[in-house]
Amino acid sequence: MKLLLIGPQASGKGTQAKLLAEKLGVPHISTGDLLRAQTGEIRKEIDSYIVSGNLYPNEKMLKILKERFEREDCNEGYILDGFPRNLKQAEMLDEITKIDKVIEIDISDEEAVRRLGGRVSCENCDEGYNLVTIPPKDPDKCDKCGGGLVIRDDDKEDAIRKRLGIYHGDTEPILARYGLVKINGEQSIEKVQEEIVESLGV
Repeated sequence: MKLLLIGPQASGKGTQAKLLAEKLGVPHISTGDLLRAQTGEIRKEIDSYIVSGNLYPNEKMLKILKERFEREDCNEGYILDGFPRNLKQAEMLDEITKIDKVIEIDISDEEAVRRLGGRVSCENCDEGYNLVTIPPKDPDKCDKCGGGLVIRDDDKEDAIRKRLGIYHGDTEPILARYGLVKINGEQSIEKVQEEIVESLGV
């Protein structure tokens, strides 16, 4: 079974993808992880795009994905996370594989802001926390080094809402292309996983 997990920032889709991959015995393919795992000249090229603030080109991402899909561990399917993010990418993906089902983990913008707005990191060692879900022992200090905790600019409410707007505008329209299962992501991790499994009949 070839599954695509989609959801806004902080919906927990990465967590759910890992749990589901373990249950089904298929790989969890995260495009972010795939890019980070590249080495040599390809990694240098990827880094050059990131440093300049540009996205890695669709055609190059598709080539990496196609090579990943052709590995033996994908024979029984996989769970794709992080791609496609817009209609153009969805059309390109359709040329190299056939997605059986899309699972959308849905949360409100307010819940996304609440979850993401709790993210803080140490100004010294960069250790990350979430005051809502993974709080440090002291809300003002890093557990590892005692450094002060700060909110990054991209985790401030205006930046979060801008990213959510891009999700609603670019990513949600691709859902109509696929057989969609919509899950309420504002439940416990266990309940969300249970509903996904039930919806798949596995």
